Amino acid sequence: VQLQASGGGLVQAGDSLRLSCAASTPFFSSHSFAWFRQAPGKEREFVAAISWSGWRTFYADSVKDRFTNSRDNAEKTVYLQMNTLKPEDTAVYYCAARTKDLIRFPTIEEYNIWGQGTQVTVSS
Repeated sequence: VQLQASGGGLVQAGDSLRLSCAASTPFFSSHSFAWFRQAPGKEREFVAAISWSGWRTFYADSVKDRFTNSRDNAEKTVYLQMNTLKPEDTAVYYCAARTKDLIRFPTIEEYNIWGQGTQVTVSS
């Protein structure tokens, strides 16, 4: 499985961006996905996760009510809609996948498939 993240860019505070993560696997619907981010000098942190069906999602407190994680199984793509962006959202965003479905809040160690990352920069 290969993951290709895209959609990052430079925006102003309050703007929106939508990240996409395209997966190259015929078994897309039996993978759960997550988004993580890593700011300069900081550890990679969890942002959002979505189950096989898309019915179950989890979010970090810092992005709850601003970010929405969704998936299109027909397009084999996962999305992260980011609204009301803040300068502290600036980071490289990574999508990750695993075959285990999402039934509880995940940890970074549970994901063994990673994309290359896309830069999001939010200016104040």
